[in-house]
Amino acid sequence: MSLLARPAPRGLLLTLLLMLTACQPAPTQTRIQGKTMGTYYAVTLSDPFPGGEPALQQEVDALLARMNHEISTYDPNSLISRFNQGSGQPPMAIPATMAKIVQQGIDAGHLTKGKLDVTVGPLVNLWGFGPDKRPVKRPSAEQIASARQKVGIDRLTLTPEGDHFLLGKGIPDLYLDLSTLGEGAASDEIAGLLEQKGVHNYLIEVAGAVRSKGNNAKGKPWRVAIVEPSDQPGAFSDVVIPNGMALSTAGSYRNYYELDGQRYSHIIDPASGQPITHKLVSASVITPTALEADALDTALMVMGPEQAMAFAKAHGLAVYLIVKTEQGFAASHTPQFAPYLVAKQP
Repeated sequence: MSLLARPAPRGLLLTLLLMLTACQPAPTQTRIQGKTMGTYYAVTLSDPFPGGEPALQQEVDALLARMNHEISTYDPNSLISRFNQGSGQPPMAIPATMAKIVQQGIDAGHLTKGKLDVTVGPLVNLWGFGPDKRPVKRPSAEQIASARQKVGIDRLTLTPEGDHFLLGKGIPDLYLDLSTLGEGAASDEIAGLLEQKGVHNYLIEVAGAVRSKGNNAKGKPWRVAIVEPSDQPGAFSDVVIPNGMALSTAGSYRNYYELDGQRYSHIIDPASGQPITHKLVSASVITPTALEADALDTALMVMGPEQAMAFAKAHGLAVYLIVKTEQGFAASHTPQFAPYLVAKQP
């Protein structure tokens, strides 16, 4: 059972774990995996974890279950569901862990001028990518306009009070959806758990959100591949060495459905109220935290190729974009991304 059910995983990153040959002793390495947020997670360590693999599995699953209770819109009893079901007055008390995710959504929304909007839930649900069922026909202009009236981060308030925060909304129908940030937040939380346990060599993957630190069991830096959005299994566009930074990738080509001969992506443009239709199919971002990278990759996908690259350069971001062309897929990146790329063999 998935801890934070959400349709169709992004799964855009393929981990390249360097293994020793069969004639050599196998390196000491611990790996656990499972399902969360409607997708997969995997944690690989080249350091020992106190209590071994069973303790690692138990503690990671407990952490993800706690996050599920806070931010799952698929759990009617979660904190976020109770917030969405209520009027928002008086504001609702939420823990600092959840508030951190909300604040990142607000900050990224302002930075990207609304391209990321964590209140876009009514539109996500209208198009069938939330807890609601997929529509049997395309939503009408009137339905889209009505849903857009319920969207806007300026109507969301977050106020610190003691050891918790107060979450409020300006209109009763405001609907908060943190699913686009959940994978990055989970990667960061697992990294924090490992650091507390004295583990400093690890690779964490929660679908497209990756955190890594140190080296693998061979003593080499962790390598992660950016998958090419093609029909060829295992095809990848480039390989990066994050060097302790977080890497998150969003894409439009795996979570979609077709209706009346047209493909609809799960990424919704808050300005139009409709799924994106441009040629940008993948956006990868490297930042210090996976939460920040997870927020930015979605916003870049909403922007489209030209605006996304201009935004990344203007803000000095390490960004890698893949665009679908008539000749296939074309990749480009900002200068800040170049140091993380593994040089290709001639």
